[in-house]
Amino acid sequence: MIRTILFAALLFIGTGLFAQNETNAEGRRVGYWKVTAADDPKAGYSPDALVEEGKYEVGRKVGVWKAYFPSGKIKSEITYITGRPKGPYTTYYENGQIEEKGNWSLNKNQGKFTRYYENGQVQQDFTFDDTGKRNGAQKYFYENGQLMIEGNWNGGKEDGEVKEYFENGEVKSVRVFNGGKMDAAQSTFKKPSTPAAAPKTEPEPVKVDDKAKTTVAVAKAEANPNIGYFDGNGQHTLYNKNRQISQKGLFQSGRLKDGKVYRYDDNGILQTIEMYKNFRYVGDGVITADMR
Repeated sequence: MIRTILFAALLFIGTGLFAQNETNAEGRRVGYWKVTAADDPKAGYSPDALVEEGKYEVGRKVGVWKAYFPSGKIKSEITYITGRPKGPYTTYYENGQIEEKGNWSLNKNQGKFTRYYENGQVQQDFTFDDTGKRNGAQKYFYENGQLMIEGNWNGGKEDGEVKEYFENGEVKSVRVFNGGKMDAAQSTFKKPSTPAAAPKTEPEPVKVDDKAKTTVAVAKAEANPNIGYFDGNGQHTLYNKNRQISQKGLFQSGRLKDGKVYRYDDNGILQTIEMYKNFRYVGDGVITADMR
């Protein structure tokens, strides 16, 4: 009798442990789920490949959810509360190295945030406030571990001195900001001791209204001032109606992919040079006196 009761208890426990991919009477997912590409089709995944796994409560994700690459390697571990990312999360490169680590709250980063290169070196070391804006000391690093940029941010904007370094450790620039606006008179820029010491810096894409700032397509009719025929692809230099450079670089399907966008005020005075990489804004270029 005791043996029968024990067997029944073990059977019940085993069933509870291994039950998965269940729905309730309303058809909502409940309990532990292993979602395959057959359940949720994904490009590059075979139908039986595991896409993600975790727990549902009344159709909403809860707890830690794991997602996978088509190769089966871990892609991310994200904490959910009632279906929304909230709490610690980690994303990975396919080689197993951590890509990004931080804390989500309503689709905004809060607290400590770290992004890594594929070789394991730290790329960005940030701190976010409760509103999702960067506050306090912020740092960028080169892939070799050398410090690239360091400075203080206040309410998501640069505030005070922001130092930039060449990859060999030499100071590249000391820019002074007040509420996100650079004071050119107090800022200094230096040339590298050797030409090879000046790498290209690429900060994270700036976001406007929580969307990454990107280039927009240029119609051929809008590109008439361009010298030469503008076909929307390849290297081009576009000019505005005042015959000033407006965009310069590599275009793809009418959009600036890699290059510069020149911004002028109402008097035609150059104000900013926006740098773009793979369609995304990566920072402002330096405006020298001869450009104005």
